[in-house]
This record gives sequence, structure tokens and C-alpha cells, in this order.
Amino acid sequence: MRSLNVERKARGPVRATRAAAKLRANHGLPKVQSGTVRRDKAPGFFRRVMPRFAFFANHPMMAMTGLAVVLALLAALFASGVIGRTTRAIDNGVSAVLAHAGFGISEIHITGNRHTPYKQILEVLAMQPGQSIFSADLFGARNRLAHLDWIASAEVHRRYPDAIFVTLVEKRPFALWQLPLNARGEAPIAVVERNGAVITTRDVEKFRRLPKLLGVGAPQSAAELVDAVKSHRATAARTAAFSRVSSRRWNLILDDGVVVKLPEAGWDKQLAALEHLIIDNGILEHDVTEIDLRSPSHYFFMLRSGEKKDVERGKET
Repeated sequence: MRSLNVERKARGPVRATRAAAKLRANHGLPKVQSGTVRRDKAPGFFRRVMPRFAFFANHPMMAMTGLAVVLALLAALFASGVIGRTTRAIDNGVSAVLAHAGFGISEIHITGNRHTPYKQILEVLAMQPGQSIFSADLFGARNRLAHLDWIASAEVHRRYPDAIFVTLVEKRPFALWQLPLNARGEAPIAVVERNGAVITTRDVEKFRRLPKLLGVGAPQSAAELVDAVKSHRATAARTAAFSRVSSRRWNLILDDGVVVKLPEAGWDKQLAALEHLIIDNGILEHDVTEIDLRSPSHYFFMLRSGEKKDVERGKET
């Protein structure tokens, strides 16, 4: 018989492992797998910070004092100009870098300005050659342009890399209006729009060919009458001014000083009658100073001698 030598495994470590598992089971310990390490979870940010705020919550006077000190320091920095100078220095540095990179303003294109000088527009834009196109204040430029006398609306746009485009819409002049006397006894003349809004009182001599309006409230109600007079060539050629009377009706002041009185309403027919008197009857060749067309049945004339004459409509000579 052959004898077999079988190597027997040591049982000591196996028994130790089984004993340890049994011990954990008896004491309720969690099983730990080989190769893993169990760590406690670290507290979150708010859990770490809240105890510090709890101190200030329990000491409100100290919290208010600290806040006051911080605000005082910030106020002192602003007052000294340190923060402002620092911010401007950073902005200037960034602008210089962008300008060197090809984003500096080199062209400003302006369209739509007929009465507003280029120099005035450039001053209002406040944009310098070489300035970074990104730092250009387009909103502020539009607002400043809108406050100019002649500007009705303005648009300002960037055109990369280096151009600014300005598009203007100007107000349209309609007439000249002699304003009421001011405290200094002056009656300045203003250029007004068709709706009666005043445009400017400067350089009005450029608009001397526009219709002249006189009287309180004249600009707000003159457009219809001015258009009607323009349709009568002889009357329009002799009319020097339109005078509003008591905010109710109109007088026409002719170039030789003759005053033509119109009724409150229905003056279309009276204008046609005046055209007939000027062309067919040569009324302005007579020595008249006033023509009253307010009566529906008669014309009334005031002569330079002071004599008054009336003529029945349809029988004038």
C-alpha cells in the first residue's frame, strides 16, 4: 500500500474570521466588505457657517456696530475717490486694449440733419476718435440729441469694428409766430411746427419766407387757414401775416397794411370773395385801410380819409 501525504491547511485564520463575524453579528455591527473604507460625511457649507451667524444673532448690538463700521469704510473710500479712480483706470486700460485691437471709433456718419450743425451734433455725441466702440454711450447720446431744438427723433448705432451711425429726423418748420410780450417788453419770434409746437427762437431770419402768425393761440389753429389762403394766388401774394383775434377769428394783414376781417366760420367763401375783389375789382388800388367781410350780405370798407363805405354783395364795382 502506498501512503498519500496530504498537506492539511491551517485552520487557525479561518476560525478567527468566523469568530469575528459572529462577534459583529452579536453586537449589531455593520458588515464591512474588504477593500472599502467607511468615512463620516463632512458637514455642508451652511452647517459650517450658521454657527458663526448665530453669534451675531445672539449679540445684535455687535452686529449693528460691525455693519456701521463696514458702511463707513465704504463711504470713505467712495468719498476719497479711490474706488472711482480705480474703476476708471481699469476701464481706460480695457478701452486702450480694445482700441489697439481695431475696435476704436474712427468714423461717425450723420444723416438727416438739415438745420442742426454737424459741430453741435458731435459735441452732443461726446465720442472721441480712438475711443473703444464698446464704451460708447449710445442711450445717453440719443437722449441728448432728442433735447436739441430741431431734433424730432434720433437713432445711434454701432457698426463694428470702428464706426458710429447717427440717423436724425428733424422737425418741419411751418410758420413764424410772434410771441406775446415778455417781462422785458420784448416780443420774440419763434419758428413753429404745423401743430403749433415751438421749435426755436434762434436764427429765425433764415425762415423769413414762412407765414407770419400773430396773437395768442395762433399757431395751434392756423394750419387750415394758411392752406386755404395758399389756394388763392392773388390773396396769398398780398398776405403778410395772419392775426388771431380774441382766440375766435382771424384777420389777414396785407403787405400794404390793409386789414381784412374774416368771420369766425365760413371764411372759405370770404376768401373767394376777397380774391374776386383783388383781381376783378382792383380793390387794393383804392385808398382803403380795412375790408370787413364778416357780413353775409354786405362788404364794408374803411378809407384812409376815415370814410366808411358798404357795398351790397353782388353789386361791387
